[in-house]
Amino acid sequence: MPLNKKDTQGKGVKNASTVSEDTASNQEPTLHRGLHNRHIQLIALGGAIGTGLFLGIGPAIQMAGPAVLLGYGVAGIIAFLIMRQLGEMVVEEPVSGSFAHFAYKYWGPFAGFLSGWNYWVMFVLVGMAELTAAGIYMQYWFPDVPTWIWAAAFFIIINAVNLVNVRLYGETEFWFALIKVLAIIGMIGFGLWLLFSGHGGEKASIDNLWRYGGFFATGWNGLILSLAVIMFSFGGLELIGITAAEARDPEKSIPKAVNQVVYRILLFYIGSLVVLLALYPWVEVKSNSSPFVMIFHNLDSNVVASALNFVILVASLSVYNSGVYSNSRMLFGLSVQGNAPKFLTRVSRRGVPINSLMLSGAITSLVVLINYLLPQKAFGLLMALVVATLLLNWIMNLPGASAFSRGDATPGA
Repeated sequence: MPLNKKDTQGKGVKNASTVSEDTASNQEPTLHRGLHNRHIQLIALGGAIGTGLFLGIGPAIQMAGPAVLLGYGVAGIIAFLIMRQLGEMVVEEPVSGSFAHFAYKYWGPFAGFLSGWNYWVMFVLVGMAELTAAGIYMQYWFPDVPTWIWAAAFFIIINAVNLVNVRLYGETEFWFALIKVLAIIGMIGFGLWLLFSGHGGEKASIDNLWRYGGFFATGWNGLILSLAVIMFSFGGLELIGITAAEARDPEKSIPKAVNQVVYRILLFYIGSLVVLLALYPWVEVKSNSSPFVMIFHNLDSNVVASALNFVILVASLSVYNSGVYSNSRMLFGLSVQGNAPKFLTRVSRRGVPINSLMLSGAITSLVVLINYLLPQKAFGLLMALVVATLLLNWIMNLPGASAFSRGDATPGA
């Protein structure tokens, strides 16, 4: 069923061409519609291409073996159904708050409160995980520099970008995402060339998909356990809902993003995984480093490995960039609903919810301390917490979507 837009328009949003007043005035605080269609498409696509693919895939492979491919297929179907439901609601009412707004409207005030704050906590944790991963990637070049130093440096840079305006965020994320997409396509192509040209080394063979214990090498239990890690990879697709409030043509850009992004993600994830597992035996994949960088490094392709490590670093910073954006908008939406303190509705003259951004950043900055105290365990701990909050948000979206399809809004919402 195609996604259609009705007459409802989101509150608290204005056109980018209109000058926003600072909230010191008596006017209602507003966000700017400064995101174009190209921004929305790449933000939606790039939001789910990050640490989950480049670093988190190692533990998933260890748990499920080659059957991890099936795990990504199952997770992709689930993600598509959730995004389809969210997309239908967002097209009708493109507002700031996404999950929280629709939970509040179609399920009740407490559901909106819980969903919104859970989503905010999730992306705080995502930000911490991505900054931790960025520090790990930098150690490929600078092994003696602690991860917490890199986490602190990237934290400052990305938050500074988001303080300017939504257009700068959109442009930054557009190029971040484009680099990731082109790199994955290039990586798949180069990997296939290595595989079929004979330059991939003695271990490279499509037989690796079933040679070491079969396709279901760890059994169904391993596959089921890996789903928790795999779901982490699909976190970020829901950014489509967050961007709707600042999209110039949400009735056109949102349906296109929803209908295309999951297919592309599955193509990139499964395609790159097939190449990875064919080039290198899954039993030798490690969980504490990027399997992709490890493979090219072991093939004595140091230049390629270094370039790929740069791309992976960009991917991590891209997801954190989107996390900073989405968290500030979620807090803004919660405040407009009355589910967060009113001072969080303050919007700068450039249309940035500045207090919401600063509060989110202050909590996320704790990642520096976490990496200082637990440098070896930080990423695994944060990833587990992210998966728990992500699944709760997706589950809470289901009753709201059901009520939306029936037209049952909560009275007074």
